Amino acid sequence: MKRIFGFVLASILFAASFGCSNSRTAVPSQPEKPQPVTRPAIVGVAHIGLRTDNLAAARKFYSGVLGFQEPFTVDDPPGKLLLTYFKVNDHQYIEVFPELNDPKQDRLSHISFETTDVEQMRAYLASRGVKVPEKLEPMLDGNRGFDVFDPDGHDVEFVQFMPGSLHSRNFGKFLPETRISQRIIHLGVVVQDQAKADSFYKDILGFRETWHGGMTDKQTDWVDMRVPEGTDWLEYMLNVQNPSPKELGVMHHFALGVPSVKTGYQAVLKRGMKPEKPQIGRDGKWQLNLYDPNFTRVELMEPEPVREPCCSPFLK
Repeated sequence: MKRIFGFVLASILFAASFGCSNSRTAVPSQPEKPQPVTRPAIVGVAHIGLRTDNLAAARKFYSGVLGFQEPFTVDDPPGKLLLTYFKVNDHQYIEVFPELNDPKQDRLSHISFETTDVEQMRAYLASRGVKVPEKLEPMLDGNRGFDVFDPDGHDVEFVQFMPGSLHSRNFGKFLPETRISQRIIHLGVVVQDQAKADSFYKDILGFRETWHGGMTDKQTDWVDMRVPEGTDWLEYMLNVQNPSPKELGVMHHFALGVPSVKTGYQAVLKRGMKPEKPQIGRDGKWQLNLYDPNFTRVELMEPEPVREPCCSPFLK
């Protein structure tokens, strides 16, 4: 019995000694690295925000000439109009703010893109070093969204349409046959440094170039950057130096897609406008330039080129 007990005791002590030695040499576990936040879908242009000093004239243009209805407005504080909305389709609007107080002030308030998950977009941009709000605050129209600034200082909003918002409650409504167009196909903003703009729109947001061109074949003045999960695009307006307010209105613009520019031209003539005649742009597409009362350019554009574009082919 003593021999057996001694053997068992020695075995236990050896095992304990081996276990202690093994624990002293074990590599401590490393904390798990946080999983990268994936970018949610960016499906298209949601709206453009514009400033005016004459809301009556803006209404005459956007409703009377372009044929868009004005389904709702937002006050802030109560009783003081903050902005009004002109509806292009259920997911696209022209927002007009009666806040143009200086003739030299930029008419562009902000641009906006629709995303499928705005909270995830906030987290994603934060993970990529973009300054974002610490949390999402309720929006006055009932949607969820937030704003950031691009490298040129443009206010860029991301919005998710929510059930019960002013927009979703009016899905399928305020879509008259008088609309000159049923889609905003692109927005244009001045870009001073294309590489810096690309670092934001291309590298972080996933936009990709589909065409570039210029006033001459030797210089690039415009770059079309398509949203990653849609067909709309943002147009870089390059080589713009010290523009006047009117020139800036030409650059900070938006385009409405139409099946026929000629038909659109005839419609605005009947509604009292006398614009320049349509022309074929350097991208080979028919286009018609209109201007709102505060010089913002509204471009009617056909979807397909009728002749070969200058400078570069279209990329799908």
